Amino acid sequence: MNHTAPGALRRRLIATGSVAAAAVLAFTGCASGGSGSTDGGSDETIGVSLIVKLTTNPFFVAMQEGAEAAAEDLGIELTMAAGKEDGDEDTQIQAVENAISRGDAGILITPNGPAVEDALIKARDAGLYVIALDTPPADPESVDITFATDNYLAGQKIGEWTAAKLAGEKATIAMIDLFDDKVVSVDVARDQGFLDGMGIDLADETANGDEAATGTYSGGEYEIVGNEVSQGAEDGGRTAAETLLSKNPDINVVYTINEPAAYGAYEAFKAAGSTDGLIVVSVDGGCAGIDAVTDGIIGATSQQYPVKMAQLGVQAIFDLVETGEVPDVTEGLEFFNTGVELVTDDPQDGVDSIDTTEGSEICWG
Repeated sequence: MNHTAPGALRRRLIATGSVAAAAVLAFTGCASGGSGSTDGGSDETIGVSLIVKLTTNPFFVAMQEGAEAAAEDLGIELTMAAGKEDGDEDTQIQAVENAISRGDAGILITPNGPAVEDALIKARDAGLYVIALDTPPADPESVDITFATDNYLAGQKIGEWTAAKLAGEKATIAMIDLFDDKVVSVDVARDQGFLDGMGIDLADETANGDEAATGTYSGGEYEIVGNEVSQGAEDGGRTAAETLLSKNPDINVVYTINEPAAYGAYEAFKAAGSTDGLIVVSVDGGCAGIDAVTDGIIGATSQQYPVKMAQLGVQAIFDLVETGEVPDVTEGLEFFNTGVELVTDDPQDGVDSIDTTEGSEICWG
């Protein structure tokens, strides 16, 4: 397929003479050579790369499916790549370099860590428009824009629900995060948002696990048993929960970075005979996760919309090539907010939520 080359894209933007085009030039720097039409529209195939964290998590499978559908509708040549596991930066870096070599117009990526960002800066310097999906990069200069859930708000919602659900009971909390060997924004934002929603004083808002081990939340006393990592996987969630249970068998609140980790954590508590009164909360809101809420495995989850992220990202690059139009961030935020809803069948006073019937109708839409 003959993709629109970065140089051709930039010349076409100059030809439009629009303010939006000028903004793109400021964002992306100098372009490499290439060929293409200069009439404000493209008669060549537009190449876009979607690079996700991994393909074993249904969240990223849904994202790929959304991008495929949008690309087919718009006549875009979509190339997909993924890390071998969550945190695999090397495979993503290679995929970015491949996109540059192909002359893709843009990249959509859920970055696996900060090491990927140097490659993204290289892509921007080569004239590609780079959009982060779901996970804002540590270095905002490595992408042109991010389409994502407000992950801090997602954490706050499940924290507020948990505090209300406890109704003054002591909270003995297990924190099941993503990584302990690198800092990823989604990991920190959800963790810190949850604790803030609980009414627990945060220490360093950019780090997990440094809060006071005991104190008070908005409804009573709390104890944080510890922070363990899951790699965002079911087996990791199970192992993390087993470790925390060995430290304190009285845990009654489990925060998890995502729903696969929540499934594994619940299985560990079930095996230990410790599910009575257990509150498990998470973030994702996938169709399987909504079923888990219905079944009582997860008490509440914050639903995000990966299909929307992918479709908006594909459309944005198409519009950029065809018209020079660039997307804007949501007012008051540093990214484009794709929305979040709290899903539970146990609503709490003062906490906005939808039930699983509604959540099932829009899961990952």
